[in-house]
Amino acid sequence: MFRFEHTLFLNLLLVLPVLLVMYWFYFRWKAKVSRVFGEQKVIAGMMPDVSAARSHVKFLLLLLTVAAVLLALANPQVGSKIEKAQRKGVDLIIALDVSNSMLAQDIQPSRIERSRQAISRLIDELENDRIGIIVFAGKAYTQLPITTDYSAAKMMLSSVRPDLVPVQGTAIGQAIDMAMASFNDDKTSKAIIIITDGENHDEEAVEKASEAAGKGIKVYTIGMGLAEGAPIPVYKNGEMAGFKKDQSGATVVTRLDETMLTKIADAGNGIYVRASNTQAGVRKVYEEISKMEKTTFEAMNFSDYEDRFQYFVALALLLMFANFLINERKSRWAGRISLFHPLSNAGNKKSAQGT
Repeated sequence: MFRFEHTLFLNLLLVLPVLLVMYWFYFRWKAKVSRVFGEQKVIAGMMPDVSAARSHVKFLLLLLTVAAVLLALANPQVGSKIEKAQRKGVDLIIALDVSNSMLAQDIQPSRIERSRQAISRLIDELENDRIGIIVFAGKAYTQLPITTDYSAAKMMLSSVRPDLVPVQGTAIGQAIDMAMASFNDDKTSKAIIIITDGENHDEEAVEKASEAAGKGIKVYTIGMGLAEGAPIPVYKNGEMAGFKKDQSGATVVTRLDETMLTKIADAGNGIYVRASNTQAGVRKVYEEISKMEKTTFEAMNFSDYEDRFQYFVALALLLMFANFLINERKSRWAGRISLFHPLSNAGNKKSAQGT
């Protein structure tokens, strides 16, 4: 298996085509300016050591050097050993509400942001458990299939935002139904954590939670919000432009529906926890899940990754050396090496000897 350890540096490769375009515009501007001072043949005769081809090659080598350095920093790795590890854990799916009401700020910094922080901390505590992520508003979607790749879980979690699901609402029942279908058909202990404010619930949520409990899947709910509620911010171009209003012009206040979330948890043989500004409630739920029976399963891992950055470091050094040899202002000894027009230099020496 091949991978890059630090993928952030790969994004910087996008700078290379930008530099190429800038160089092209610069060379055209330079040629235009030189025509103002006279004919090209005359100017070229006054600067015999300047070569357009040499400049192009030099710049190309520079781009290749930067690319090689960035690839080295990204540290390409090759997985050379596959292990089948025996693990004991539970299968856990988190269903996260991403409706607009989750933008409310009664839970600081906001309901959705506090939910992401809490899930991220939960992932840090996982060891042998498998995790999946479902997002829902008016509809439910699988954001991450169940996996033991906690890095992928965190990456997917970072992309979760309220505009991810265009249809507004709180389809808790559909999220539970999708979570049940996402589990593997094995004897692994299974649990669903629903993080939502519970507002605009659908009537089938309790029924679906009871169905999950009948299959041995426990359903836990976490109420994200306060009973007194808060207005729903409206954002334009990344900045808050006010609060959501109803048809009469009154500000809409979103309130936590604890009654419904308690019913869902009771039907799913789980517990309900209300979040606050000091605790998100995920830890308490996970403590309950940890009491569930651990099931043994196999996970395939590439346990031995070998670094390959050395090749790109060597390539970068080679390109830098080549760039040095064709520098427009040659050093004393590098000037003896001509990568351009070697025959013409040899002819000049012979003519000098003849005279």
